[in-house]
Amino acid sequence: MIVTGQYADLAGGIRLHYATAGTRGRPLVLCLHGFPEYWAAWDDVLPELGSWAFAVAPDLRGFNLSSQPLAVEAYRTREIVGDLVGLIDALGYERAFVLAHDWGGAAAWQLAIAQPQRVQKLAIVNSPHPLPFARALASNAQQQQASAYMNWLRQPDAERRLAENGFARLLGFFADEDGRLPAWLTPERIAAYRQVWARGLTGGLNYYRATPLHPPTADTPGAAALQLDARALRVGVPTLVIWGLRDRALLPCLLEGLEEVVASLRLLTVPEATHWIAHERPQWLAAEVTAFFRE
Repeated sequence: MIVTGQYADLAGGIRLHYATAGTRGRPLVLCLHGFPEYWAAWDDVLPELGSWAFAVAPDLRGFNLSSQPLAVEAYRTREIVGDLVGLIDALGYERAFVLAHDWGGAAAWQLAIAQPQRVQKLAIVNSPHPLPFARALASNAQQQQASAYMNWLRQPDAERRLAENGFARLLGFFADEDGRLPAWLTPERIAAYRQVWARGLTGGLNYYRATPLHPPTADTPGAAALQLDARALRVGVPTLVIWGLRDRALLPCLLEGLEEVVASLRLLTVPEATHWIAHERPQWLAAEVTAFFRE
């Protein structure tokens, strides 16, 4: 059973809403969603994890029922990492297993880099480590094209345009190559997403506006201006990376060079899965993550 309507009050006046499955006191598993989702990105995974853990899926800062500060700088990675550390503390733990996707993955990578003592093991689902991502955004034409939507989402009128026609463009994020919505996106889920999006889009879009990791444009060099040090971005905690190879936004080239920055890496690629593998194959995903976390 999933329990919602729980809140943690953190530093800086930030309040995070979270859902849970399982029993408090068991090992903590944090499940971190991305854009344009919310805690329910994991609604089919949480009960599986809750059979052995205390599985917690927060609405990240800027999403749904959590605090939604308006300033772009409030969405820099260090702020989101601070929220995660604060949430672990608020839940009464010293460290957590972390399962993360998309923007949640960006925060999880940085948490494991900056505060590895807080991360017992890391499981990443279709979310690039910053070093391969920066390299591809700077020099790989295919990834630049695949990530061009990031610059669109950084525009000041993105909120208005995404809200048009009942959030049709946001629903299109989940569509296949032919524009068809997947079977897992039921009418009930669509209604829930629309309700979440109506609470505000600025927070979620500010993740894109705050990051230097975006394709170069005529006005800004984006990731091409970065000079990242691989030694400063090493991940020392055991890490599982699961990647749906039909992801149209995050291409397989983003897996290149992972072994350079991840000391203990296990990689699982799924040829038939897309960016939304947590919805497409939740039981399989939960089983793989559970086996990795518990071994």
